Amino acid sequence: DRSGAYIVRQAAKSIVASGLARRCIVQVSYAIGVPEPLSVFVDTYGTGKIPDKEILKIVKENFDFRPGMIAINLDLKRGGNSRFLKTAAYGHFGREDPDFTWEVVKPLKFEKVEA
Repeated sequence: DRSGAYIVRQAAKSIVASGLARRCIVQVSYAIGVPEPLSVFVDTYGTGKIPDKEILKIVKENFDFRPGMIAINLDLKRGGNSRFLKTAAYGHFGREDPDFTWEVVKPLKFEKVEA
């Protein structure tokens, strides 16, 4: 299941696009049968405008990491499997195809801080 990878991709891209960091990785881990993730982790490799702990709070407030909600929020069931056939060549990430909803930057809601 790629849905976890899709939502962390969107979260990391959104952090960078919002200007909170120049570089970012978001990691999430799950256990079978548990809807909430066991952990969510953010690392900006020292490029964050605010501490990574604060960015993690923003991520958790803006993204729902439960698998069912990921499918709904990224509209993963739209178009059946045909949209995922495109991922067989050139992969799942770094593409501008409108079917790849996880590549769309989500505007983040957070209180702006003076750097």
